[in-house]
Order: sequence, then C-alpha cells, then structure tokens
Amino acid sequence: MTADHRNLHLMAQMLRRHSILMTSEADSGHPTTCMSAAEIMSVLFFNEMRYDPAEPLAYSTDRFVLSKGHAAPILWAALSEAGAISDDLLSLRKFGSPLEGHPMPSSPWVQVATGSLGQGLSAACGIALAQRMDETGSRVYCLLGDGECAEGSVWEAVQFAHKASLGNLCAIIDVNGLGQSGPTQHGRETEVYMRGFEAFGWKAIAVNGHSVAELLSALEAARAHTLGPTVIVALTTKGKGVSFVEGKEGWHGKPIKKGPDLDKALEELGKPDISISVAARRASGSGRTDPSQDRADAGDPQYELGDQVATRVAYGNALVRLGKVWPDVVVLDGDTKNSTFSEKFKEAFPDRFVEAHIAEQNMVGMALGLAAEGKIPFASTFACFLTRAYDFIRMAGYSQPDHLIICGSHAGVSIGEDGPSQMALEDIAMMRALLKSTVLYPSDAVSSERLVEEAAATPGITYIRTSRPKTTVLYPNTERFPVGGSKVLRSSEDDAVTVVGAGVTLHEALAAHDDLSVAGISIRVIDAYSIKPIDVETLRQAAHDTRAIVTVEDHSVAGGLGEAVAAELSGLAQVHRLGVREIPSSATREELLDRHGISSGAIAAKVKEIVRGS
Repeated sequence: MTADHRNLHLMAQMLRRHSILMTSEADSGHPTTCMSAAEIMSVLFFNEMRYDPAEPLAYSTDRFVLSKGHAAPILWAALSEAGAISDDLLSLRKFGSPLEGHPMPSSPWVQVATGSLGQGLSAACGIALAQRMDETGSRVYCLLGDGECAEGSVWEAVQFAHKASLGNLCAIIDVNGLGQSGPTQHGRETEVYMRGFEAFGWKAIAVNGHSVAELLSALEAARAHTLGPTVIVALTTKGKGVSFVEGKEGWHGKPIKKGPDLDKALEELGKPDISISVAARRASGSGRTDPSQDRADAGDPQYELGDQVATRVAYGNALVRLGKVWPDVVVLDGDTKNSTFSEKFKEAFPDRFVEAHIAEQNMVGMALGLAAEGKIPFASTFACFLTRAYDFIRMAGYSQPDHLIICGSHAGVSIGEDGPSQMALEDIAMMRALLKSTVLYPSDAVSSERLVEEAAATPGITYIRTSRPKTTVLYPNTERFPVGGSKVLRSSEDDAVTVVGAGVTLHEALAAHDDLSVAGISIRVIDAYSIKPIDVETLRQAAHDTRAIVTVEDHSVAGGLGEAVAAELSGLAQVHRLGVREIPSSATREELLDRHGISSGAIAAKVKEIVRGS
C-alpha cells in the first residue's frame, strides 16, 4: 500500500480523539496509553498489515496481538476506521458490547485475550509458528508496553523467538516511559531495550514513535529481515497530543472527564477530516487445506490386561497414534520430554514438536497462539511447574480456544523420593477453578490413551493428570472413556461404602476392596477419571445405595476430587475425604501413600471405622 504520511498522521489524531471520547463516555479506561501508540496503530492498520476488513482472521492474512491490552480503545478505534467493525465506539465497557475494557474474543478480531501483561509476545510466537507450519506467508505484529517488559515471561518469548528463527514476527515496544504508578523500570532509555533484544539475537530498530516516516522505514526493514525476529523500539510520549496530560504522571487508567477538560483536549487534537480506505490484502502463501477434514480414526491402544505401564508412557504413545491421523496436532514440552514421554511424538513428527525449554509461561502462551490458528496443541511438563504458568493458563481460558490441552506429569506423593517441591498437590484445584475447563485423571494405560483422544476433541482447555509409577492395565483396549463419565469397577447389592478414586489411588482402592472382602465387608469402587465434569448420576446412585462415600486422592484435600464429589452429594450422603493434609517429605512411594492416609490400608481402616459407627 502506498503510504501518505500526512494522512497517516491525521489518522493517528483521529484515533487519539476516538480513544479520549470512548473512555470519557465510559468514565473509565486508559486513554493516555492509547495516545502514545496512535502513530504505531495508524501505520500498522492503514498501511503495513495485510488483512481483510470484511473477514476477521482470514487465512493468509497478517495477525496483530495487543499485548498492552489496556490500550484496547485504540484497537477498537482502528478497526472501526478501517471498516472492520460497526459497533458503536461509545459502547466501550458497556454490558453486552464486544468492545471490552481489555481485548477479549467477544470481538472476532481478537485471537487471544490480553490484559494480564507480559503474555502477548508468547502468544505471538505461537501464532508465528503456526503460520510458518502452514506456509501462509503471513506476518505477526505484537505491540508491547515498556512497563510489561519487566515481566520475565517477555524474555522467555524473546529467547524462544530467536532460537526458532521466527522471521515472520515483529514486536513493537511503545516506550512512553510511564507505568501505572510512576516511571517504568528504564524510563525513556530506549537503548536498554535495544541491547536486551540484540543480546538475544533480534534485529532491533530504534525510532521516534510519533514519526510516521520512521515507523514506515522500520517496518520495511523488519519485512526484509527474514532470518529472525525484529523489534521496533518506539520512543513515545504518554498522552501525546493533549497538553495537560502529555508526559504527566497520574493519568494511567484515568479518563478525561466530560466538561472543560474534555472540551480542551478535543480542541487541541482538532477534528481531522480523514478517511483511509483499507483494501483487502492477503499474503502470497502456498495455501492449506482444512486439517480437520483429514482427521481419521486413530485405532485402538495396544496393551494386555495386567500389564504394568505408567500413564505418562501411555500419554506419549497416544500422541503418536493421534498424530498419525490428525495433522493439526502439535506437541510442546518444557524440557521434560523424556519423562512426560512427549519425546515419542518428537521422534515421529519432529516438524510438529516444539521444545519450549524451561520456560513454562512461554510454553503455555505459545500453545494458546497455536490454538488460535486452528492447531490442537498438547503442552506437557511436570504438573508442579504449571503453578508458575497459571496466569497464562487463566488467560488462555478467557481466550476460549477451540482446543488446548495441558498435561501435568509426575503428580502427587506417589512420585516418591524427589520430595514435595516436585509433587504437584495443587494442580487439580487450579484446573478445576478455571471457568469451562475439563479435568481428566487416567488410572491406567488404556484410559490414558483414550483420554488423550477425548481431550483433542474437547472444546476449551483440558487438563490431563498423569502419574510417574507404573500401574496395572485395568481396561480392554476397546474401552471408551467419554468426558463426564466414570467407571464402576466393583459393585454388589451388599456394598456398605463407596470408594471413589482416580489415578494411583484407584489401584489402592481396588486393593482395599480385596482386603475388605476377606473381612466380610463389601465396597463399591468408582474410577472418577473425569473430575470436571464429574459423573453426578453415578455418584448419586452410589450415595443412594451405600451408607457413605469415601474419596481418596493423591492431592491436597483442598480443591481436588473430594471437594468435587462432596459438592455434588451435599445433603445426600456423608463424604469422607482422604487426601494429603500435611507437607510431605522424601520417602518411598509406599511410605508416602501410607503416611498421608491414601494407601489401601488407610482406605480399609476408614471403611471399617464407618461400618463400625453405623
């Protein structure tokens, strides 16, 4: 597109005017951070990017990620001026409006929710990876604030983008020098950002962020640099264009009030007579077919009843089986692939495997970016390390991906001697707390493989919890495990108590069943492999049939399986929750299961106590 410098400058003024009016009408928002980025947004949306205003996120078009999500008003303003949206800009932040205070997928132009700072560049890396896999020829632009560059996750993404040679990625930092409560970490020292990005192998270009000419030149240079990512470090002024807020502290998250202040601000900006027509443009990629049309049946697992196989090993086997027939499956891992067994997928499909290294935040952010481009990403690491990435997981949930699967391995005290820092006793609670999440906990190799299949077809975020120790194969290879179901493994008319387990503790419950049978006590045993959603009907039937419910889990008693069961059976049955209540230590698996009251012996003792008291 031929650049008209004056028109792009006038459009920047128009975007500033919109941002002020929108936030004033909403009586909330961040106008000054929009005003500093006005020329950047004008040049991107009205000259640089190839997109179709009539078709959000069309194939083979450039992508934009607003990492500094509090600048959402100027994104809505740019889309409106480009003819991409017809929503009333003055509906910003109002109930029912897609023009939310921070970008959300309620607007079809938003691929990933942003607003929790330091996350956009990771998602942009994932999008860039997907675009490269699909050979679309498209580019990805990510606008960051200087304040959020204090987040370590930004530098996780910076390192990865260089390592992956993402030549289709361009980051732009709006260095306006002011954060929420005062100056940013490095103020207006653009050379600090330049040195940091260059040290990690990026091409860095410094510009006056209010100069249309310099921005155009920098973006042209970024396009020409195809060997790796480029960052444009744009020195700007927060509140640019309005004298009484320009470069002033205390205006972050503060609208200009209606009345004399608003009148003065609008007078200083003027009312630009400008309209720029944005023609539909696409990149010259080679094209792709819809991978979902190529998904064939993955066949059955291959185990023998009674085999001893860890669910984490079965996870890796399932990925390979699924990868053979689902071309949109992509696997990421955080340098634990030889323990999560995602390395099996790497060996089979190296072009669809992403080594994220020990940077779990960036791994989840990239998985979200891949999901936004239609991939089915599986991201795996030790379950305990997912706590570090939880904010990314939370924001991924708000992004409402079609499919995003996270696998946490080596969960619970059953890992043994490694000790509590490695045990992940909180992960189920974390994942259950997410809105619209799915939480799956296989107990044997067959259920593990089948639940990987289920996860790939389940909308939103799905969490799979796998275990370190080998467990006995309980189910035939043809068995199915629908989300929201359970399996009743032991049952009789004489059942005195129902024991609900999952993962490692299901096997302890089965052993307790055998021991109790010798004592003349019959118990029902349920495999609650789907913790969220949980099989309410089966649980209520068990509550009706037996005197009490015992849940047993290799997890903290707070927020896990026991609470999920108790929430559904309130008023129907007494629920006794066995789980980890004290900080564990290094010991053998058997010692730890017994010490924390979740072994077969502990289950049997609890059942006898209930029976004696009835």
